[in-house]
Amino acid sequence: MQYKRPLLSLLTAVALQWQGSALAQSEFNLPDLGTSASQALSIEKEQAIGDVMMMQIRAGAGFIQDPVLDEYVSSLGNKLVANADDVRFPFKFFWLKNPDINAFAFYGGHVGVHTGLLAQSDNESQFASVLGHEIAHVTQRHIARRLQNQKDNSALTVAGMIAGILATIVAPDAGMAILSANSTQSALNNLSHSRKAEQEADRFGMKTLKNAGFDPYASSEFLSKLAEQVRYKNKPPAFLLTHPLPETRISDVRLRAEQYEKVYVPSSLNFALAKARVLARYQYEPKIAEQFFRSNLERSSSLDNRDLEYGLALSLLDQKKLKESEAILKKLRSEDPNNLFYIDAQTDLLIAKGQAKEAVTLLSSFHDLRPNNQVITLNLANAAIEAKDFELALQVLKVFALEKPEHNLAKQLLTKVYEEQNNKAAFHEAKADLLSQYGAYTKAADEIQKALNHVEDSEEIKQQRLKALLSQYRQMQKALAKL
Repeated sequence: MQYKRPLLSLLTAVALQWQGSALAQSEFNLPDLGTSASQALSIEKEQAIGDVMMMQIRAGAGFIQDPVLDEYVSSLGNKLVANADDVRFPFKFFWLKNPDINAFAFYGGHVGVHTGLLAQSDNESQFASVLGHEIAHVTQRHIARRLQNQKDNSALTVAGMIAGILATIVAPDAGMAILSANSTQSALNNLSHSRKAEQEADRFGMKTLKNAGFDPYASSEFLSKLAEQVRYKNKPPAFLLTHPLPETRISDVRLRAEQYEKVYVPSSLNFALAKARVLARYQYEPKIAEQFFRSNLERSSSLDNRDLEYGLALSLLDQKKLKESEAILKKLRSEDPNNLFYIDAQTDLLIAKGQAKEAVTLLSSFHDLRPNNQVITLNLANAAIEAKDFELALQVLKVFALEKPEHNLAKQLLTKVYEEQNNKAAFHEAKADLLSQYGAYTKAADEIQKALNHVEDSEEIKQQRLKALLSQYRQMQKALAKL
């Protein structure tokens, strides 16, 4: 289902029309973030603030653009959202490369997941229990409610809260300090309120977990695992710095789980493959990853080692050991030729072997059946670029943009296509659109000015459109400067 952004009408809002060459258009409005936190946050304003925060997160070094992992976490996350209460808007899930066990949610249905959370989850129910908990924080509007419930908040602004939340994402202990500095409430009261929010998120999150078909007991299993880490470490896991874990919380969660029947959840191959991908690509260096997967394969007594074999194939591929990787992938794909994890790896292998045209042929057949799947489409576009078939890449990216007009990696690939085609006007316009994703409106305006330099005098409509974009980017930069 395609969701469209609501039209916002907020204090000092400035409309920006996101435009790229032939890309679908949507509207985004920047709210006034300097208002006192006592002012109630509407759903529309909450979504707009979340979008502003995502601009800054995208610009961070840890932001991951991995279509395979994105497809997995979005599929799992949306399954949970479909079974949650009080959902007011669509959710967006994204990854950060960080070995810590952590996940976080903020305004407008944005849920960030550290790679370390997946790497250290024992099963999909445990992983889903954390996502369900974060979804509950959003659906119950805990951040907005915290602002509204402050008794003395004259010094607390929404902008201050955003600074604290963003810092918490990067360094949780630093973020908590910022939040404290922006609040005139005592630290004890803040913590007490936070514990109440955790209890509510535990309750709604477990209900969501059960309704989605996962094991509700996984919540207490995960919290017990975190408690064990606290016991043997001087510094608690990042998750606990923003999610308090008093002794009673584990017992409360365990007792709540007993209200449900124990659920047997079959092992998830997608979870196992996603975890192997995280370990191979984001947790270990390729050589260390190879040793890890080889060692685990030697010790394994399981009849199904596809996840370990897949992880080994990736680690070999990343070391340019192409023949060894190819042999493993050939075996895996013979058993499951439509698996997106394997198709993605096979594409990387073919491109590494200088066989981009073969990759295009492979992916085109899948694209005919699943034209809007991001793994297949973006791999096909990338393979087409490598094969110098720029018209094909342009075609599939434009169609994909109709469904997902804000997909950052698709914008990057589109920019690359125009650059390879030496279409300078389109290149600079697409680059401006990409820069706007990061809130870099001054640079975006510069790119539009460059685009105008490559438009013929006879192309009056294009000139007018670009001039309108130039004005909008400049207005947006002024609005951001006020934050």
